[in-house]
Amino acid sequence: MQPAAPRILLLSAYRADSHAAWADWLTRQFSEFDWERRELPGRHFRWRIRGNPISWLETLGDAHPDAIMATSMVDLATLRGLHPALAQTPALYYFHENQFAYPTQAGQNPSVDPQMVQLYGALAADRIAFNSRYNRDTFLDGVDRLLGRMPDQVPPGVRTTLAERGEILPVPIQAITSTDHTERDPNLILWNHRWEYDKAPEVFVEALRQLARKGIDFRLALLGPRPVSPPESLARLRADLADRIVVDTKCSREEYEEWLCRAGIVVSTARHEFQGLSLLEAARAGVLPLVPDALVYPEQYPTSCRYAAGDTESLAARLGAWLSGERPPVPDIGDWHAGRLEPQWRRQIEDLLETRRGVD
Repeated sequence: MQPAAPRILLLSAYRADSHAAWADWLTRQFSEFDWERRELPGRHFRWRIRGNPISWLETLGDAHPDAIMATSMVDLATLRGLHPALAQTPALYYFHENQFAYPTQAGQNPSVDPQMVQLYGALAADRIAFNSRYNRDTFLDGVDRLLGRMPDQVPPGVRTTLAERGEILPVPIQAITSTDHTERDPNLILWNHRWEYDKAPEVFVEALRQLARKGIDFRLALLGPRPVSPPESLARLRADLADRIVVDTKCSREEYEEWLCRAGIVVSTARHEFQGLSLLEAARAGVLPLVPDALVYPEQYPTSCRYAAGDTESLAARLGAWLSGERPPVPDIGDWHAGRLEPQWRRQIEDLLETRRGVD
């Protein structure tokens, strides 16, 4: 009789796009393991990050995994306290983002709770991993700042302890499957982000309006999720540059890949980005990325593909030069391909399972 496959409990408390891509790839790529998935919808952020131990209270009692892989939205410390059988199970805590570097929106009530959930989760885990160096460094810096504000009884070396457990393991970028062979339009500009405050679409829109006033030729593919009520920036773009918009919707995956095959330039104006899957996907498909010189981007793209962060004039100038034909080659993002990252993820999983055998 063949031995049973090692059982891995995968916990994702907020199934947003990058979280979903990570979980789906892991379970598909490493199908030799017995994956037991627990995922919660990507909405109601504050309830999710604080309430996931309650949401899973009745469903984790019978879980007896050989290892745990949990995202940093999971309150791992509380879960291990509520379910003693999981307390000795080796766990990897995966950071898609960290709450120390997440921008707050006007009118939001600041709270230290999400930061403490992630700090306790990282301390409770046997291993921690981040999707970028930027994510790791801002988390560790944030922990230092938070503990530095505390009045007393803060143990030394928390940052060192966490840093020693941490590795950089990006979410792999998959090759697109579209069979569309439409000729690429070098002046078709792609927006493939959420239309929300943390992506700063108003900077993108103002740069485009400047280019239009100068008579520069371009077209727009406006993709990505958008709220029910369109933000002011999107409404302004639709009003001022309607004749340049060739698509304006959140489309299916198949349609999205077709637009990746057609677009010439993809732009980010993000105020936060911990890995930037949509930009990496576009670059892999052959779209030239133009990104802020900040956040995760300097570790992914050369200076020729970056502009001064938040500076509309800098963005418009670089974009105008590209639209006039002065553009660099599309950068190589091979380090983020699934084939390059699969051995690193396999080693992490196998090492985690070896930790359990060592405990047993």
